[in-house]
Amino acid sequence: MRRIAGIVLAVLLIGGVVVAVVAGRSNEDKGTATKTVRMVTGSEKAEFFADPDVVKALAAKGYTVKAETSGSWAMEGLDLKGYDLALPSSQAPAVELAAKYEVTGTLPRPFYSPLVVVAHKNAAEVLAANGLVTLDEAHQGTLKMAAYLDAARADRTWQQLKGAAKYGELTGTLYLSSTDPETSNSGALYLAAASYVANGGKVVATGAEVDRTAPLLHKLVSVQGAQQSGSDAAFRDFVSGAGNPLVVVYESQVASLLADGQKPDDLVVLYPDTTVNSDHTVVPLTEHGKAIAELLSSDPALRELEARHGFRPQGEATEFTAGTSYLKQELTGVRQAPVPTAKVLHELARRARG
Repeated sequence: MRRIAGIVLAVLLIGGVVVAVVAGRSNEDKGTATKTVRMVTGSEKAEFFADPDVVKALAAKGYTVKAETSGSWAMEGLDLKGYDLALPSSQAPAVELAAKYEVTGTLPRPFYSPLVVVAHKNAAEVLAANGLVTLDEAHQGTLKMAAYLDAARADRTWQQLKGAAKYGELTGTLYLSSTDPETSNSGALYLAAASYVANGGKVVATGAEVDRTAPLLHKLVSVQGAQQSGSDAAFRDFVSGAGNPLVVVYESQVASLLADGQKPDDLVVLYPDTTVNSDHTVVPLTEHGKAIAELLSSDPALRELEARHGFRPQGEATEFTAGTSYLKQELTGVRQAPVPTAKVLHELARRARG
């Protein structure tokens, strides 16, 4: 993984939810940037804002960005007085923040990333042999969400899957590891996709639909035990070989790893056949915040850097080139599930956590 060079502070706020991760500029840029902008962002974007090339691109426009990370849904509980912008990982928490801070107008969404499941090769091959996955290439495949949810309902274990016995690490209940859906966007969006499939291909909108899908969502979460509060830590654990062999992450995190020159032979990227795009959405709190949002959306240099870090810039997104057998260039064959309203998603997360 790319080294986060800009770490200058590690402070715990509201129970350890927020950690400051990005300093501003390198020494050679100190004469360039004149405006310091404070922001809070999802952990998966920490490396982007710490990238020296991103720091230089922003400094060339007259800005130094000091970023702190937080779970996207946890941002709602923060006091953002003195901040210039918030950049949660999807639109729903951004809308909540905009209402809280009386931000009007269309919220910019400069880039997005679909949810994927990273799997160790042995796990992916066993799932394929049992009809839960189709493998398109050695390092890429499709997760059949309906089949997976059926397995979850039945409490299927790895030991019940043919071919798993020869792999000692594949034991216990079959499940996807995800982040805490009450604080982290990726965990909440996982529930959004699962609830859509469980609700017969319809977004959960009513109390009756919440009641109908909540027991399965609780099973998906409770089997995991303790969950990470951010996707960055969950992905790092997977890459290091720790924990569960199946983890829900953002496609951008995989792309960033590959951009560093790492191509793990043991990694398979599974695109759920029904997933949710994470629309990284800016809530500008000041004029400087609006300026950063505009730069992230339209500046050619920053768009190229977003794509380098694995984010798909909005619009034609010609900058994003998978260029690898791990990732899909086009998201054909992947159904995008609508996300429930923030109120419903909060309730699904609360019920899932139980």
